[in-house]
Amino acid sequence: MRGEKSGQVWVETIIYTLIALTMIGLVLSFVKPKIEEMQDKAIIDQSVDLVKDIDGIIKEVVIGGTGNKRRVDLGIKKGILKINAEEDTIIFEIQSAYTYSEPGVEVKSGDLSIFTEEKGKLDLITLIMNYSETYDLTLGTNTEKILNKASLPYTVFIENRGISGTIPLVGVEVN
Repeated sequence: MRGEKSGQVWVETIIYTLIALTMIGLVLSFVKPKIEEMQDKAIIDQSVDLVKDIDGIIKEVVIGGTGNKRRVDLGIKKGILKINAEEDTIIFEIQSAYTYSEPGVEVKSGDLSIFTEEKGKLDLITLIMNYSETYDLTLGTNTEKILNKASLPYTVFIENRGISGTIPLVGVEVN
């Protein structure tokens, strides 16, 4: 009799443990996507601020006159930053679990254009700063520079290189 009760206690302990683990698994299956979504929202908000900060530095350099140069340390935790000298744009793209804006609709935040595009489970969020009518971005011999996520920040120098016709030349050098 005594051995049967001891065996019953072990069976009950195992059943309760399995129930507890199942409950924890269910809670995590609902909570983890929300946590990832909140992390992505924070990264997108930081990226919007980053692109606006770059824009502010470009404007300061142009106002400062020819030869004015600023250093910027760019930390990219997720996503891709593209500097396109041919189209005079700075574009930041990120795959996100968070839907930042209505898919397919352009949202303006100052001079910054924000697009959300549905791509399966994740959305593609694109931030575009277009300088084609205001500044001529130059990258030396390159026409495009792509900055991927990295553990260390990129060092970027932004310089006023004078005027070409009526449009200021803004040099961008990435180290």
